Amino acid sequence: MIRILIADDFVLIREGLKKVIKREPDMRVVAEAINGGEVIRLLQKNEVDIVVLDISMPVRDGIDVLKDINKYYPTIPVLILTMHSEKKYAVRALMAGAAGYLTKEGAARELILAIRKIYEGGKYISPALAEYLVEAVRSGSNQDKKHELLSDKEFQILCKLAAGTSVKNVAEELNITTSTVHTYKNRIYKKMEISTIPELTKYCITHHLLE
Repeated sequence: MIRILIADDFVLIREGLKKVIKREPDMRVVAEAINGGEVIRLLQKNEVDIVVLDISMPVRDGIDVLKDINKYYPTIPVLILTMHSEKKYAVRALMAGAAGYLTKEGAARELILAIRKIYEGGKYISPALAEYLVEAVRSGSNQDKKHELLSDKEFQILCKLAAGTSVKNVAEELNITTSTVHTYKNRIYKKMEISTIPELTKYCITHHLLE
């Protein structure tokens, strides 16, 4: 029996995932987390074989949770399931230790395949992401991509600010203070040699970082 923990703050997404998994006689959802802060606590209380983790979670960001799972439960693989553009977050998630990366758009048809492959010790990425990674290597795509210099948290805040989210709302969404957001924003400006939000937005549009 493959025991699965689902972590997603949207109840409809969790119910949809459970419906797909329930069709498989050798799979069972043993726990559900509605925010990033619950995941480690649930892993302490349940025997889990795979975590299906949304990358954008309240309380704690999915990438941060992923790193903790790899640190404290290194034998439990994590499948990232996300609404975000594959090009935007996939490489960061895989570098942080994800065993697979799947968009919610493709979950209905690929979820079971991804879970089985990861459970057997493999890695799973969608065909679209595989094609992107091959092209990235071929073209040397790290050139002139200053956002690659950012930490995961800085990158997350970069995307929110560039999309027009106010500092106050970024602070509320990430459960941090506005002064902390300003500190991150100044680091982003320095690393990317940018000085205004419009410049950030233009950069993100040019590099296809916005949804």
